[in-house]
This record gives sequence, C-alpha cells and structure tokens, in this order.
Amino acid sequence: MTDPYRTLLPAPRRAARTGGEFTFDRVHGDPALVEVVHRLLGPMPVAAGPEDALLVRLGDGAPESYRLRVQEGGAEIVAADLAGAGHAVQILKQLIGPAAYRAGGRPGGVVPCGEVIDEPALAWRGGMLDVARHFMTKHTLLRYVDLLAQHRMNRLHLHLTDDQGWRVESRRHPEINELATHRRETMAGHRRSDFTFDGTPHGGYYTLDDLAEISAYAAGRGITVVPEIDLPGHASALLTAFPELGTGAGEVLRGWGISAGVLKPVPAAVKLVCELLDELLTAIDTPYVHLGGDECVTTGWTGDPEVAAHLAAIGARQPGDLHGWFLREIGTHLAGRGKRMVVWDEAFQTGGVLPDTIVMCWRGDAIARQAAAAGHDVVRAPEYPTYLNFDQSDRPEEPLSIGGPITLQDAASFAPLPATWTGPERARVLGGQFQAWTEYIPEERHLDYMVFPRACAIAETLWSGAPADYPSLVERLRDGHLARLDAAGCEYRPLEGPRPWQEGGAGRRAHSPVGRMTRQRWLEKGAQVPGSGVVDEATTHDG
Repeated sequence: MTDPYRTLLPAPRRAARTGGEFTFDRVHGDPALVEVVHRLLGPMPVAAGPEDALLVRLGDGAPESYRLRVQEGGAEIVAADLAGAGHAVQILKQLIGPAAYRAGGRPGGVVPCGEVIDEPALAWRGGMLDVARHFMTKHTLLRYVDLLAQHRMNRLHLHLTDDQGWRVESRRHPEINELATHRRETMAGHRRSDFTFDGTPHGGYYTLDDLAEISAYAAGRGITVVPEIDLPGHASALLTAFPELGTGAGEVLRGWGISAGVLKPVPAAVKLVCELLDELLTAIDTPYVHLGGDECVTTGWTGDPEVAAHLAAIGARQPGDLHGWFLREIGTHLAGRGKRMVVWDEAFQTGGVLPDTIVMCWRGDAIARQAAAAGHDVVRAPEYPTYLNFDQSDRPEEPLSIGGPITLQDAASFAPLPATWTGPERARVLGGQFQAWTEYIPEERHLDYMVFPRACAIAETLWSGAPADYPSLVERLRDGHLARLDAAGCEYRPLEGPRPWQEGGAGRRAHSPVGRMTRQRWLEKGAQVPGSGVVDEATTHDG
C-alpha cells in the first residue's frame, strides 16, 4: 500500500510516517480552531480532554505554519493561526483518503501515524476565474473555493467584468442589470480562423447577496476573494448602460479579442466607477480590489471634446497619460476605504499606480522584474506557464482552446522566485496564481478539465516557492491525489489524455491548429519588456 504521507500535495516541507494508526471522531482544543475542524471535516463531538481525540491549539510560528502529529493515542495540530489550522486539516483529509471528500460521510476517520511540519514560502497563492466571458454559477464558485483550499491556496481572483458581460448586480444603477449582463449569442470556433455564432443567448450575474455568500464561504476556508472590475478598457458591456461615458462599442460583445469600447478618462466616469465599487464592497469583505488596466485602446480618446477639455484642465500632455490618471483616481478612492489597488502590468507602465499598488504581471518575467525593482509588490501570473486556458498538449483530440500548449510539466516548471533576480527584487514577490480565461471554456465541466491537474502543479510551486519535482508530482497524482479529485467531483484531464467525452471531436469544439507556440517562443516572448502600456493586438490575454 502506498504511504499516504508520500502522496501529499502540495508537498509539505517535512512529512514522515511512523507505525500504527489512529481513529478519531472527536475534537478538543481552542474553540476557534475547533470551528475550523468542524467547517472542513464536518461536525463532531467536542471531547472533554485530548485523549483519543484530535487536539487543536495555537502555537508559535510563521504565518500559516502548522505541525500535525498523529500517534496511536491521539492526534495534535499546533498552528500559528487560523489559516495554519486550516492547512493542517486539509493535510489530515488527504491522509484520511478519498472518503474525506465525499458528501454525507462520517466526520473523522482512520489516519496513519506520522508527523507533518510545514509553512508556505509565499503569501499569495491563488487562481483567477474569468466569469465575464462565460458566466459560472454561484455553486461553481463555491466548489472552486473548496478546490483551492484543498490545495492550500488562499486567493480567489474573480474577473467579474469585460466586454462580453458585467457580472455584478447594481441596485443603484439597475440599468446595468438589464442591459450589460447578457449577450444574444456567442462566437463558435476559433477567432483567428473560421467561426460563426451559436445563436444562443448567454448571460447571468451575481447579486450582492450572492457575492456576500461567496466571500463569507471563502473566508471560512482561509481564502480571500479579489474582485476585478476591469477598466478603463474592456468596458463595452458597461457602455450599453452609459454610452455617454465611453468611446467605441456600446454593446455586449459576442466574440473575443480587444475592443475599442473604453471608458472616457473623465471625472463623470470616475464617479460612476467609484459608486459601483462602493456597492461591490458592501458585499465582498476584502483588502484588495483589482482594477484591471490592461489592453486599453486609447485611440478613441483622441479628438473627443470631453477628453480634450479634461486633458487641458489637468495639464496632461497627451490622451494616453489619462490612463494612469484614471486608475490613480479610483485607487485613491479605494485607499480611503482601506483597500489596496491591484492592476495588470500595463497600468504600471502608464503610471496608473499608487506607491502601495500591487502589480499583477502577466507579460513575462521582464516586466515583473521592472515593477519589483521600482518598489512595487508583485503577483506573478506569466502567460507561460500559468494560463490554464491554453491546450494541455498538441494531441489532435484536445478540445478547442486559444492555443498552446502549456503542459502539466510546463506548469510544474513555474519559478515564482526567479533565480536571476536580486534579493530585494525577490522580496517584492508576494506570490503568484494561475489564470483561467473562459473565451473557450463555456461551462463548469470543461473548466475542471482545463484547470486540473495543472493547478495542482501551480499550487505546489507557490507553496514551495520553486519549480516542482515533476516525476514526484506525477507519482503523487497517480498514487493518491487524482483519487481525491475524483471523490471531490472534479472532472480533471487524466494524465494519459482526455476521456472520450472530453475530446474536441469534429464539430465546433474541435482542436484548432492556430495559436501554437514552442516553449522557447513562450520564453522569448516573456523576456521582452513592451515599450508602453498601449495595447498591441499581438499581445493579449487571450493569445
């Protein structure tokens, strides 16, 4: 039988099995930590003492650190904080086995004796779900909270708005709910080859109550929700309700790519955005708000009288300078509410940052290093190898995607702390995350297929701060972890390739030969630092 201490994922800093096993169905200890156990394992009786029970208590250590010790007479978790206790319980669930991930099971279980001592290398470990291009239900997001927590990740970044849909209720501006949350049909096929439209309406949005529920559920599992309202570009959907505040398209777009639908960088648009963010923050309890700032087509601002008047009023030199002004104004409003602004790396280049702004870098190592050297905290999200919306292989049976491939081994090679960076630059790296852009991910089952098991590899690199040992990762997936995902209901891609019902087939979901890149080309692309934040059609989130 495989030693379960050898199949833990992400791999702890230290894990060793000893002889014997312990069966528990009671818990004892610090009430706040007992609540964590009940939340993650299920309710069980609170024991009068530690004998024959799981004992949970607080102790010294680095943030999120823990020690789990299992002996034949009892088990003990000593955690530095609530987050560490949650990580220890997730380890305990992995040791119990797949049954711990099935609904309706008896809380507790049989655990082999041993010890785990662990702490994360990086504070920001997460995943981004794009729910704007294809809407995912509240239940999908709650399930992904559990999947992230299972892998000891602690950030859920929600890309809530884009040209193809606005996914947040506004009670102050209900016209957004009526106009911006749905489209009449969706592109079918690859946008760079032959495509058509499916003729089927698509849409949805989260009520503020939904978002409050998701935020609270995530917090109870040690995960912070990072909402993204992508601005001033990618605003076509919002402009259906406020066409006077934008340039370019004022419709919910049916297809993909970069749109000219952009908010004007003027005080009236800033006021609207701040009102919408204030509503959002009544629902989501978070220290971070992501303002996007990427792929903004500023050409529509040139010649616009309102933009020209504001340009003169603030003494800016050219319309493009207003991109940074717009984001700084909103970031200052957020700072007044005690929130920290996060932006994509284009905003760093246009000056759309405050001193404490977190720069999320998707265009490779070079731009991330620039931001870190400039004194900004950085979240590493390079297109290669963290974009899990790309193919997982070059096999023709893979379903349609934007391109690729980014393999499981590629994901395992992610180095969140590049060895060539200086010590001060590495110290600016908060962590990293995977991204799942959903242009070609229309529903939940396909989201599972694209995200897992590559997210397992990303989780391991972020926990350790270094590339994963790929042979060990594959062995642990085969010997234990895929069975846990099966029990949790995650429809991942098997290591051998897609199941028959996961293949692209010969229809509109068929594999496309466009957008293919070699590993070397990915690395060369990421080594280049673009000259400005101005959008380039060849450098986009969706390939």
